[in-house]
Amino acid sequence: MDRDEELLRGRVYGADHDHPGPRPDRDYAELVGGPLDGLLLDITGWTADEIQTGVALTTELGQFPGGRALYDPRPGERNRWDWSGDTP
Repeated sequence: MDRDEELLRGRVYGADHDHPGPRPDRDYAELVGGPLDGLLLDITGWTADEIQTGVALTTELGQFPGGRALYDPRPGERNRWDWSGDTP
């Protein structure tokens, strides 16, 4: 794991830079694989349908800078989402 990857681990996607870590009163999914590997996604208040749909998260780190990284919930594991590719 390189230094950039180490810095991302345990941080919340889209969180304030002054408070990058998780909060105990929130629900998170860990992003697994791809450019956002190791980041946490705040899914507090999401419905089951929203969770099942997955997400396309904006990132400069993927195959398409300024594009989106696609993540879907792992079957049977609501709190682990797997990368399925990048899109412009």
